[in-house]
Amino acid sequence: MKKSFAKIGLILAFICLIFTGLLKWHKSFLLDELPEYKRSALEVMRQPLEDRHITVARNKETVDYPASFMLVAAMNPCPCGHYGENNPAHPCTCTPAQVHRYMSKISGPLLDRIDIQCEIEAVPYEQLRDTQPGESSAVMRERVLKARAVQNERFKHSRLVHCNAMMNAKMVRQYCALDADCDKLLEFSMSMLGLSARAYDRILKVARTIADIEGCDNIQKQHILEAISYRSLDRNSWAG
Repeated sequence: MKKSFAKIGLILAFICLIFTGLLKWHKSFLLDELPEYKRSALEVMRQPLEDRHITVARNKETVDYPASFMLVAAMNPCPCGHYGENNPAHPCTCTPAQVHRYMSKISGPLLDRIDIQCEIEAVPYEQLRDTQPGESSAVMRERVLKARAVQNERFKHSRLVHCNAMMNAKMVRQYCALDADCDKLLEFSMSMLGLSARAYDRILKVARTIADIEGCDNIQKQHILEAISYRSLDRNSWAG
């Protein structure tokens, strides 16, 4: 079983900030301690995460509801929360079977639908005492707004698509075209990591967004590598 870091963050990003232009449908959800939810409840999210709507069937009636949302979720690497820390002051008290059972509560198909998955290490003391100022939220916001403006222009003729995350397969092929080097890099990564076809599309969408944030017209190798790094829990990296 691959060792995890002290804290695992699961972030579903770029998931339909606006549903067909109607802000009233836009919702955000934060699920802390994700494995503590019933698995049956988590599995229900698979359809809306994929299709942005949910279908309820009862007897002879079927009703379809819009269900477009942004999901942010977090979980510890084990029940006690200290697996992989290598901290003598807080040793992990869980058995390998307990760690595996805990992490396996999040199914592969559900994880596959999460665009960005990050393993977060504990912040070392040297960084806590660092007085060097980082990039401000205002600067970050400005870069994001510029990227969203690029996407608004890109999809201005579409009634249902407003951002990269909403692209269908045809749009992905059109707006996420790769040169030979990028294609070879992604092919190698897909093979080595055992990623799915769904992960392929999501990597391209995230890479397209990274390129937009950097003001690049075309997806470059560094954008592909960064997008792949955001699937650190996927497939071969996941516990099991």
